[in-house]
Amino acid sequence: MSTRRILLAILWVALLTMGARPAASQESAAATVPDEPAPPTVRLDNVASDAKITQRLSDIYAASDRFTDLEVTCESGIVTLRGTADTGENREWATRVARGITDTIAVINNLEVESTVDIASSRELVQESLGVLWSAFLVRSPLLVAAGIILLLTIVLAKFVGWLIVKVLSNRGMRLSLQDLIHQLSAIAIWVVGLLTATVVAFPGMTPSKALTVLGLGSVAIGFAFKDIFENFFAGMLILWKYPFDRGDFITCEGLIGKVERITIRNTMIRGLDGELSVVPNATLFKNNVNVLTSQPQRRVRIICGVAYGEDVDASREVIREAVQSCESILGVRTVEVFAQEFASSSINFEVAWWTGSKPTDIRRSRDEVVAAIKRALDVAGIEIPFPYRTLTFQDASIGSAIANQVGDRDGSAPNS
Repeated sequence: MSTRRILLAILWVALLTMGARPAASQESAAATVPDEPAPPTVRLDNVASDAKITQRLSDIYAASDRFTDLEVTCESGIVTLRGTADTGENREWATRVARGITDTIAVINNLEVESTVDIASSRELVQESLGVLWSAFLVRSPLLVAAGIILLLTIVLAKFVGWLIVKVLSNRGMRLSLQDLIHQLSAIAIWVVGLLTATVVAFPGMTPSKALTVLGLGSVAIGFAFKDIFENFFAGMLILWKYPFDRGDFITCEGLIGKVERITIRNTMIRGLDGELSVVPNATLFKNNVNVLTSQPQRRVRIICGVAYGEDVDASREVIREAVQSCESILGVRTVEVFAQEFASSSINFEVAWWTGSKPTDIRRSRDEVVAAIKRALDVAGIEIPFPYRTLTFQDASIGSAIANQVGDRDGSAPNS
């Protein structure tokens, strides 16, 4: 679903870009039109009188019924307008009319725009706009219905092709991740074709070549806007194409340990050991170190076991080895290894290593069984697993004797208390 949203967003950006291009050209064309007309040629002979100009303009403005308290004056060909206009457009119209009168040299427009809101006219304007939109919708409704049908067919075709690909590739024993890659790429291709077709049908002026051209022109902006998405997209393709883990594997990455449940083009679903679901971007897995716990069917497990200094090291080693070999979770009896590792503070420590299943549950279950078996075997053989010992040495022997006497007196008086 995330890939489809990316494609839809790209197509909409393309359509908006194409819609903005004519508007930009219109704005540039409008920018070339000068705000003020060229200065008129001033005649010296046969010039109309100021009174005639004033009368002519007053008759025109009165007939238009667009102004309130209008006052028109003319002096030496310079027309001055005072009063109130209904709208800003009517105010500009008054200026254009005055300039169009013969022998008018300049126009000083002091008209004010009426600030009151005409609810009736506003309602009529809204109704007219909605009517235009509704008419345009009715005209294009067959095209929109056809585009919707194309999208529905695209959904059905994408699902059918995906099911067919998975069935065919499963019978050939192909890796699950490679099956997912082919499945998702085929779905993307079908959706691209379906969206382009639906766009051409819904907007007759649009063609696939125009859409691709606009996408090419906007590729830089789209690349910056969807940088992280594209990064995860390509990382997902590389992971699905050839990577050391697949669905069902247990991995660790950046402190996260879990089972890979699904790998998509954009992210990977990892089910943690406690049951939580983590959605990890593919770029995170591609850039950081990933430990695949189940790349092999078996894993080596190690624990440390200590015996007292008074015990026989060789006998203790054999007792521990036999106890580990008796466990059912051990894979391969010959792989059990027991080594005397170090002289610890209170014991001689043995490193015990064996092989078991690679899943985290297999390792925990096997460690529990081995620890219990070693404890039972050492107890039966009479071999001590020591507690930490501390030996205190006093330079003054009298202090040690006094402490020993106090401890002895306390032990002797305890039953009488």
